[in-house]
Amino acid sequence: MNQHLRSDPIPFIDVGAQRRRLGASLDAAVKRVLDHCQFVNGPEVAELEKQLAAYCGAKHVIGCASGTDALLMVLMAKNVGPGDAVLCPSFTFIATASPAARTGATPVYVDVDESTFNMSAESLKRGIATARKAGLRPAVIIPVDLFGQPADHDAIAEIAKAEGLFVIDDAAQSFGASYKGNKLGTLALATTTSFFPAKPLGCFGDGGAIFTDDDELAATLRSIRVHGQGVDKYDNVRLGLTGRLDTMQAAILIEKLKIFDDEIAARNRVAERYARGLSNVVTVPRLAPGNTSVWAQYTVRLPKGTDRDGFAAALKAQGVPTAIYYGKSMHQQTAYKQYPVAEGGLPGCESLSQDVISLPMHPYLDEAAQERIIAAVRGAIST
Repeated sequence: MNQHLRSDPIPFIDVGAQRRRLGASLDAAVKRVLDHCQFVNGPEVAELEKQLAAYCGAKHVIGCASGTDALLMVLMAKNVGPGDAVLCPSFTFIATASPAARTGATPVYVDVDESTFNMSAESLKRGIATARKAGLRPAVIIPVDLFGQPADHDAIAEIAKAEGLFVIDDAAQSFGASYKGNKLGTLALATTTSFFPAKPLGCFGDGGAIFTDDDELAATLRSIRVHGQGVDKYDNVRLGLTGRLDTMQAAILIEKLKIFDDEIAARNRVAERYARGLSNVVTVPRLAPGNTSVWAQYTVRLPKGTDRDGFAAALKAQGVPTAIYYGKSMHQQTAYKQYPVAEGGLPGCESLSQDVISLPMHPYLDEAAQERIIAAVRGAIST
């Protein structure tokens, strides 16, 4: 019987536990939408935008259909297109570069700091020079706050100002985190996030949001998300898309936002237990001074020479799931490898892609389950 219990799989991300915690409040929120039947741009959308703005201090929040659409909408609003270079880290999910490519602009990949996984300021400078040598006009920097931790926003903003670029902060994995005492959402011209179910603040489908203090940009974004409408939906003044946040998802997010800070605190306790239990066998994540993280993922680096597939198989045999974010950096992806790479290459991205692996991380990971994970990792490393 004990052997059977030890082999029960541990959830990698336990959305079900959160659902059970919120229970009746989620049911009531969904029922309200079903009762008023305003499924598109219903009152919950505006209410969520108001609450998100208050949470992070942004002047405007524009709910949208996904984190990818959030990035695309900002690029469209700023008329980014052919001939423009969009600087982004290569070690991240493809959704950071795909909106740039879809506008006709050119993603230019830069390296990351191996200790934080986030954009390297020095590689960014080289990437801007590379773009110019290729005959492109550097226009946008998209740093990614990867795995829940903010990028080095002061250094990036200084480079952007010196070079005449604007910044879109891709906070798809990190909404709720802080940089030098400021919550993400106000550190760039625009900040985007995702409410994909696996995110720290996730809905029950797709969703996203854009945060900005720029009045003109906010008005343009609200037009773009409804086909570029003007005075009404039959007056179209610009190219747009169907980028609205679903009312049902907004209602769900309002309820989840009520427990968000409590869940962030729980995620930090989980991260601290991992660091205590694993720091002498694997390289654990490092928070930069002044940063907090929402720990969207808990990603470690295995010792050089470790058989990562064998390590993952050993943990799976003990009911411990793992994931690899990201086994290929963007410049190694078939559909994206034709785009320019910053001078000096991307050794940090390529090294990380070879030896990172992520462990279960969510607010409902209890100490007993986590001790199982830690013991499994330690055992797999020592064999």
